[in-house]
Amino acid sequence: MWLAYLAGLPPIRLHDLRHGAASLMLAAGVEIKVVQETLGHTSSAFTAGTYTSVFPQVAMAAAEKTAALLLGDGDEGRGVLRQLRV
Repeated sequence: MWLAYLAGLPPIRLHDLRHGAASLMLAAGVEIKVVQETLGHTSSAFTAGTYTSVFPQVAMAAAEKTAALLLGDGDEGRGVLRQLRV
């Protein structure tokens, strides 16, 4: 901690680095099983529940993919909801 302070860096714990690494790996599309094994956990549920968070960009991409599935985006034809209305 003292070296980080002298270097002008914010205080950060090793645990925080693990959390950040897991979150970044998932945001990059790495499968949860790979993240689990990288961190040395016995359960992917523990890894997902403890060490990950959803970045706003990832949440937005998920919402856009869901909307494209439901409404269609022009390139993929008609969406699920539009097909139901026919």
